[in-house]
Formats: sequence, C-alpha cells, structure tokens
Amino acid sequence: MTMMHYNGYEALVEFDEDADIFHGEVINTRDVITFQGSSAAELKQAFAESVNDYLAFCAERGEEPDKPYSGQFVVRAEPALHKALATAAKRAGVSLNKLVTTTLARAVS
Repeated sequence: MTMMHYNGYEALVEFDEDADIFHGEVINTRDVITFQGSSAAELKQAFAESVNDYLAFCAERGEEPDKPYSGQFVVRAEPALHKALATAAKRAGVSLNKLVTTTLARAVS
C-alpha cells in the first residue's frame, strides 16, 4: 500500500495482481471517493479527476464538500483518566489539548 496526496485529500492505493490494476480510495473524508489506473501516471490523473469530479458534484448540488478533517474531534475518557491527563498537563505547564495532541502526534509518527 502507498499514499497519494492531491488538493488536501489523501488516498490509500493498492495493487490488484489479479486485475493488474492499481485502485485507490480517499481516506481523509467521510464521503467515498475512489479511482483506478493501470500505471502511475494514469493513477495520478484518475485521483485528481475523481477529487475534482467530487468537488464539482457538490457544487452542482449546492452542498459543501466533506473536506479533509477539521482538526476537531471529541474524545471520551474515563473520569480517572481525564483527571490524570489534566493533572499531567498542569504539571507540564501546558493545556490539556496540547498534552493530548502532542501525545497523539507521537503515537502516529
């Protein structure tokens, strides 16, 4: 698997040996955007066309496209964990948000 990027959208690409074709899906939006190609150049073009078609479709319908994530989400934690995190943040002299985002960034890097 490999990643591709276009206009803020990120896609995961796989190769299907049986069909001898690459196929991809945008992963940083809730809407389904897929594409495929038989070469790297074709795959890049198909990715861009799929994203552009999606944006045009949304515009035609007068809808806002589901853009890549806003950076905000709700996390539910047990009260004891919430308290421990808030205390650790105060000890470190940072906000709870900063402590959590720094920890999450380390987890995915």
